[in-house]
Amino acid sequence: MTLTAGQSTAFSPTNNPCAQCGKPIVSPSWSEPGEHCVTYVWVCQACDYEFVSTAVYRAHPEERSLAA
Repeated sequence: MTLTAGQSTAFSPTNNPCAQCGKPIVSPSWSEPGEHCVTYVWVCQACDYEFVSTAVYRAHPEERSLAA
């Protein structure tokens, strides 16, 4: 599943500070969920800096492999 600009999820982060100038960015310009993670693309309107962040989630216990 790919989310593009203008789409949102209930768990979308908000007000992330720009990694370059520190100004708050209201929401990611793009996000893409993966297996146990979500990658976000942020674009600062103040300085035009773009960066990526990734949120990694732990697997549910029933999804973890059991050692034999």
